[in-house]
Amino acid sequence: MITKLAQVVDLVKSKPKKRLVAAFANDDHTIEAVNNAVDLGIVDAILVGDESAIHKVCKQLNIGVNKFHIIHEPDEMRAATLSCDLINQKEADILMKGALSTDKYMRAILNKERGVCPPNAVITHIAVVENPAYHKLLIASDCAIIPAPDLKQKQLILQHIIKTAHAIGIEKPKVAIIAPTEQMSAGMTACADAAILSKMADRGQITGAIIDGPISLDVAVDEEAARIKKMSGGVAGDSDGLLFPNIESGNVFYKCSTKFNKAEVGAFLAGAKVPCVLSSRGDTSLTKLYSIAIAAVL
Repeated sequence: MITKLAQVVDLVKSKPKKRLVAAFANDDHTIEAVNNAVDLGIVDAILVGDESAIHKVCKQLNIGVNKFHIIHEPDEMRAATLSCDLINQKEADILMKGALSTDKYMRAILNKERGVCPPNAVITHIAVVENPAYHKLLIASDCAIIPAPDLKQKQLILQHIIKTAHAIGIEKPKVAIIAPTEQMSAGMTACADAAILSKMADRGQITGAIIDGPISLDVAVDEEAARIKKMSGGVAGDSDGLLFPNIESGNVFYKCSTKFNKAEVGAFLAGAKVPCVLSSRGDTSLTKLYSIAIAAVL
């Protein structure tokens, strides 16, 4: 069973190599992560960005530039659009954000003429978290994109969580629909949506996972809390996935995990034509490598 992000890297190494295009890949963390992925045999890589800046970073890091295909485009928005073109032309299987801002990256992905978002698709953020305070990986969503997902969007996010779990070898993931309380409160949207999604799973409308909700975060991840609150059913205390009710709760969970618990994370956008690696410009090269690995295994 995969319990560490490093094991995801090992899993990807056993699969056919993917082709990655990094948009505006001028920064050292992106180039270092892509270089490590190339050296591990996970991907072949195209770097779109300022060629002189890329050469400078490669020299500083003692990386041979010949292992990448470099396309010169010094404007960050045009670099992102060109990277999407390569996806649409089947020249690459994974899109990755480099040194450009998230809003420009998203504008390129969502562009109706040249983006990589299918009509009526829901783009969501999936984070695979290796928290030293937890006994296995946690797949969490949405932590960065959808401010307040409605019931239909939550159903689609749930399906992406399940698909990600299957891709990393969790055959029957246990997914908790998070709310402030595990008690059913009809006046609280988080509770009502969680109850509906759980019942949909019971009736076979959502498959591939054990789903329960509403569940508070402590009950979802702590066996003792689940025992005290008399919660059973398989998910409580042993969750593989967490579906958050809004971006505030998901984002706070993500940042508390990484800052207070020093969790390692791999993150990507699901719902586009291909997995799109989305990590902060300040994220480490290791975080970006793990994100590449998760995108590749999908």
